[in-house]
Amino acid sequence: MTEQNLKQLLNSLHDALEDTDKVDSDTLKLVQDLDEDINRLLEAGSDDDVDNVMDRAKSVETRFAVDHPVAERFLREIIDALSKVGI
Repeated sequence: MTEQNLKQLLNSLHDALEDTDKVDSDTLKLVQDLDEDINRLLEAGSDDDVDNVMDRAKSVETRFAVDHPVAERFLREIIDALSKVGI
């Protein structure tokens, strides 16, 4: 999986969240912070903080498990992509 694929998954996640009224502002903030962290990792090309970002992604995924199954699927794909992108 390339960095471009990862960015597309992040965009798909944002699109999925925009299509629902059930997402509270705190959750949107978590996703925005995660997006910024992932982009920072990609730009830096360093894996120094990958574990923290992966933990955050897993936490958000768990939060979406019941109420936002489409967003959860994108988060699973993002987590998988992060592990494969070779940052």
